[in-house]
Amino acid sequence: MAPYVPVLPLAELPPGTVKIVEPQGRRIAICNVDGVVHALEDRCSHDNGPLGEGSLSGKLLECPRHGAQFDVTTGRPVTLPAVVPVQRFPVKIEGTQILVEVP
Repeated sequence: MAPYVPVLPLAELPPGTVKIVEPQGRRIAICNVDGVVHALEDRCSHDNGPLGEGSLSGKLLECPRHGAQFDVTTGRPVTLPAVVPVQRFPVKIEGTQILVEVP
């Protein structure tokens, strides 16, 4: 099991927002969906675009390049042009800090 790494204070990620963090050199999009925090790779599986720079609507994160949408709870694409899921990372909250398990 990989270690959990502190990435962001919970107060900096209100519901409905996305922040990009870079623990251990990995770009990860941290998303707050109705108070539940999710983490996935900041890379659209369609063309390697910056997924975390897209818009979050409910549990769907839309890539800003071609509009592919991903379910942040599963990492699976729900619209074309993406067809391959993106990697998700386990998240936990300790006190006021968001931690992500980074391999």
